[in-house]
Amino acid sequence: MKEIIEKMAEAYAAFAKDAALQAENGNKAAGTRARKVSLEIEKLTKEFRKVSLEESKK
Repeated sequence: MKEIIEKMAEAYAAFAKDAALQAENGNKAAGTRARKVSLEIEKLTKEFRKVSLEESKK
C-alpha cells in the first residue's frame, strides 16, 4: 500500500506542476501532460481503494 501512496504523491506533484503551467502560461503541452497524469492518478486511486478494502477486512 505504501508503494501506491508514493506513486500517487509523485504523480500528483507532476500533475500540479503541469496544470499550473497550463493555467498560468497557457502552455498546451503541459495541459496534455497533466491530462495524461490525471488518468494515471485515477488508476492508482482505484488500486488504492481495492487494497485498502482488503486491508480493512483483515
